[in-house]
Amino acid sequence: MFDTVCTLPLSSDLFTQAIHPKEPVVSVGLAAGHVQTFRLPSEESDSDDDASTSSSRNGKGHIDTMWRTRRHKGSCRCLVFSVDGEMLYSAGTDGLVKMAKSESGQVENKIAIPLEKNGSIDAPTVIHALSPQTLLLATDSSALHLYDLRIPYSKVSARPEQSHHPHDDYISSLTPLPPSDTSTSGFSKQWVTTGGTTLAVTDLRRGVLVRSEDQEEELVSSAFIGGLANSGTSRGEKVAVGGSNGVLTLWEKGVWDDQDERIYVHGGTGGAETIETLVTVPDELGRGKMLATGLGNGLIKFIRIGPNKVSSEVVHDETEGVVGLGFDVEGRMVSGGGQIVKVWHETVNGSGDILAGEKHMMGDSDDSDDASEDSDAEERRNANANERKKRKKGKSGRGTGPDVLAFDMD
Repeated sequence: MFDTVCTLPLSSDLFTQAIHPKEPVVSVGLAAGHVQTFRLPSEESDSDDDASTSSSRNGKGHIDTMWRTRRHKGSCRCLVFSVDGEMLYSAGTDGLVKMAKSESGQVENKIAIPLEKNGSIDAPTVIHALSPQTLLLATDSSALHLYDLRIPYSKVSARPEQSHHPHDDYISSLTPLPPSDTSTSGFSKQWVTTGGTTLAVTDLRRGVLVRSEDQEEELVSSAFIGGLANSGTSRGEKVAVGGSNGVLTLWEKGVWDDQDERIYVHGGTGGAETIETLVTVPDELGRGKMLATGLGNGLIKFIRIGPNKVSSEVVHDETEGVVGLGFDVEGRMVSGGGQIVKVWHETVNGSGDILAGEKHMMGDSDDSDDASEDSDAEERRNANANERKKRKKGKSGRGTGPDVLAFDMD
């Protein structure tokens, strides 16, 4: 279904990735605190070849590093682009959210994440730009903070407009629900979160609306899927939730007490694998209603909503789990985990093409507020190990194979 066209090596373990909403741009947040932004080649036809052949498929495309910097003193836990793609928000275990220009990486502002009751840093778990006005931030303590982006925050002094606790455990995923037919803004005002063994729905104005029954299994990832067939009481809109036992559950929108369908993605004698990340396959690819699931064992499995549910799979890495998964504006799948990011094209004539290019380093754009590179290495390694263990991404080793490309670092 998909073939690898390139593999990007990273300098430390990946914790999070973000895909630009309007351009072929991918940003990664690393365990050592770095944020790095890549520009992928455009799917434009090459003038020297057949008009139907794109530069990224004929091996002439380049992947450029737009910028790279040590953004956080601890790990960079979360990344997200603004709705228009102009800003990149990062959140780290140093207790800071930083707002940077996505094109240059220049930090424009910072927010201090509220501390826990005992005064310790409340590390972030999820960040999401709900609209041009609202930024959502979830934390280890199960807090869900709402920030009004219209307010010109002064550095490190911003306070959330609202704070909620929809779960008893840390928030593991956040998925916005589509706006209602009567919405004047066109942006979502409600979202689903998972945390511990429950699912919850929160409203921008009314706070936490409902929390599900205890599912007796850890809920890890989520995604919205619409445009399904209407039948009976079904509205054709569901939220898919990935669990730690390899089971994908479907929840009918508006019926949040309990799940209505279970799909076994990965189980058996080898043991269940956590569905670490979950994303809807774009309708434009013509695959029908389908989900891509990134598993803790490095597999990516594609789930068709309907008969013959598990349709195919590919391997991101033989040892490291898939912690980032998404599709760029060109329809390419981008997966991340361990110390690599892979870019995938749809399979063409049964074989994949290799993107042979260069990874140009455009220079570090370290900001005056960023940490220096000479912090204690042993302390950082220990912190990274604890982070990976806490976030269930701590498998050791790194897969290698024939599709791993080496790039010159200028």
